[in-house]
Amino acid sequence: MLSKEKIFEFVITKGQIKSQDLAKNYNISRQYATSLLRGWVNSGKLKKIGSTKNSSYMTKEAVSKNPRMVPDSFQKRFINKNLEEHKVIAEIESHLPLLAGLKKTRENIHSIFYYAFSEMFNNAIEHSQSKHIDVTITLNNNRLFFIVNDYGIGVYRNVMKSRKLKSELEAIQDILKGKTTTMPHAHSGEGIFFTSKVADSLILDSFGYQLIFDNIKNDIFLTKPDKIKKGTKVAFSININSARHLNDVFKKYTRTAHSEDGYGFDKTEVKIKLYTLGGVYISRSQARRVLSGLEKFKSVILDFDKVSMIGQAFADEIFRVFKNQYPEIKLEPINMVEAVKFMIDRVEKE
Repeated sequence: MLSKEKIFEFVITKGQIKSQDLAKNYNISRQYATSLLRGWVNSGKLKKIGSTKNSSYMTKEAVSKNPRMVPDSFQKRFINKNLEEHKVIAEIESHLPLLAGLKKTRENIHSIFYYAFSEMFNNAIEHSQSKHIDVTITLNNNRLFFIVNDYGIGVYRNVMKSRKLKSELEAIQDILKGKTTTMPHAHSGEGIFFTSKVADSLILDSFGYQLIFDNIKNDIFLTKPDKIKKGTKVAFSININSARHLNDVFKKYTRTAHSEDGYGFDKTEVKIKLYTLGGVYISRSQARRVLSGLEKFKSVILDFDKVSMIGQAFADEIFRVFKNQYPEIKLEPINMVEAVKFMIDRVEKE
């Protein structure tokens, strides 16, 4: 029997080959031929195209000359029964060799995709009550994009119902802080929070509300689209050349391993502009909506970007009443205009 090196030389001359062709040419079993080809795929020498018995294997040179032969998208409807996200990802990568290849070329992006997709797909599995979940993955023009689309209860309505809130807007406000889950016995509620931090953009579209996280502009937007989405549609996007690392994002919002409780999600960031529709922040009730759930954290960043003024009662509820009640929690106001800073300084000195 010829050496593996000689057989691989034959593969190189062909550029693209199937296991049955290799088996026939060298009079070896198809199982052995497949084993050889898989080994070369694992070592990065070949790309696998397709996932059925008719799948083929291409050299890097063949791929570069014929990029259109390598699929750059995956689309499938899954029945929401006994689904496991890691098995779904394995199926996706078997169809998208470019995505699988990120493990070697862009490990930080592959880790981000694995985390973000797992979290969003698991949310659809366990929370949506949808019979079907549609998945689309695209990797082209240096951009990795995925959609998880369900037809269930809706992310905002689910949180509103489980937490007995007055509106979907209040549910959105709670989701933005993190640690919000409808299944506290099984989930920490961190999934959407951290996924929104690792993406270039993340969109949550559900029953008339579209929450947009734009980390390129470093902003969050809430819109009401003309077309109402029944269920929840999650759209995630990131440039594969991004220098963002999953661990860096985790470290920014978690305690260190040297703290008493070990690692833990204990820091959050609240954009004040999203806590009222009128743009004026005066009442204690508005402040209490901002503060709802923040007692779970050790450090809270309060972002006053695009907030032109706040009332004395609003500032007093946050920076005196809450601060006195939870002195161990660090409140850090940022992006304050002079009028906002004046009011905060005033109540803190009282």
